[in-house]
Amino acid sequence: MSLKINEIYYSIQGESSYSGLPCVFVRLTYCNLRCSYCDTEYAFYDGENLEIKEILKQINSYKCNLVEITGGEPLLQKNYIKLIEELEKNDKKVLIETGGSLTIKNISKNTHIILDLKCPSSNMEHKNLWDNLKYIKKTDEIKFVIGDKIDYDWSKKIIKENDLENKCLILMSPVYDKIDNEEIINWILKDNLKVRFQIQLHKEIWDKDKKGV
Repeated sequence: MSLKINEIYYSIQGESSYSGLPCVFVRLTYCNLRCSYCDTEYAFYDGENLEIKEILKQINSYKCNLVEITGGEPLLQKNYIKLIEELEKNDKKVLIETGGSLTIKNISKNTHIILDLKCPSSNMEHKNLWDNLKYIKKTDEIKFVIGDKIDYDWSKKIIKENDLENKCLILMSPVYDKIDNEEIINWILKDNLKVRFQIQLHKEIWDKDKKGV
C-alpha cells in the first residue's frame, strides 16, 4: 500500500494553533485546485511512490510526535486514510490540511483537520465543498486566506451565516506579499471577529521559496 510523496521533512509548524511547534511534514503529490497565490506548485506532479511502512520509517527517524499531512491536496490519494490509521497506532498526533474541495467525513475523529475555505481572490471559491461544515469538530480549524477587502467581507459573511465562531477555531491569513497585515488586523478589530490572525511563520524565518521548511 503506497502513496505518492513529494517530500517528508522536519521543521516547525508555520501556521495554525500549533504554530511554532516542531513537526514532521508529509507532503503528498497532486492537487485538484489552482489557487492564484499557490506557493507549492512543485507538489502538483513531482513525487515518489513510497510504501506506508517506508513513510513511517522516515517519520519515526525524527523522534517527533506531531505529524502534518499536507499537499498539494492530500485527500486526492485514497491511501491517506491508511497512513493516518498507522500514524495514530504509533501514538502520533496527526494534523491534516486540506483545500476544502473534497469530503472530510471519512477522516479519523482523532485527527486535527485544518480546512482551507477558498476566498474569491483564489479563483477557486466555486470548488468549496460546503457539506464539509457538517463534519467539522470543535477541535478542528477553518482557515481563510485573505488577499483583499472582498475576501475579508466574503469570509465575514461565511463565518456569520454558518455560525463558524461557535464551531471551531477560525484562522485568517494574508496572501503573502499581497496585502498588509495591519490592514486585515484593523478589519478584524473593527468588526470584533472571533478569529485568530496568523502569518506564515516559516516564511519569516527562511526564504519564502525554500522547500522543506
